[in-house]
Amino acid sequence: MTSAGMISMTKVVVHSGICGFTATIEAKKTDKWKVSIKISSDCDKVTELSESLTEVDALDILRPKADFKVYAQASEHSLHMACPVPVGILKAVEVETGLALPCDAVIQFETVKPD
Repeated sequence: MTSAGMISMTKVVVHSGICGFTATIEAKKTDKWKVSIKISSDCDKVTELSESLTEVDALDILRPKADFKVYAQASEHSLHMACPVPVGILKAVEVETGLALPCDAVIQFETVKPD
C-alpha cells in the first residue's frame, strides 16, 4: 500500500510505432512473484493476448525466452515479431515485483547521411 492507503500498481503505455497502435498494461502484484495483468489496446491481436494472459509469474523471467509464457502466448496470438508489447509486459512485471526500477525504454531511429 502507498502512504495514501491506496493499493499500488504499475502502469505502462506502449506506443508500438508504425502500426499506430497503443497498449496500456496494468500490473498488480498478487503474491510475492505473481502479477495480475490487464491490457487494453486498439490492436485486435493484443486484445486477444490480453484475454488469455491474465497472470505472470515473475520467476519465469529466468527461463529461456522460448519458454517464457508471455512470448509463447504472443506467438500464439500472432503478434508481429517486433511488437514491443511483450517487452512492455515484462518490464511492468519486473517493476511491480521489485526486480527493476521504472525507467522508460526507447527505440529511436536516426538518419545517417552517406559519405
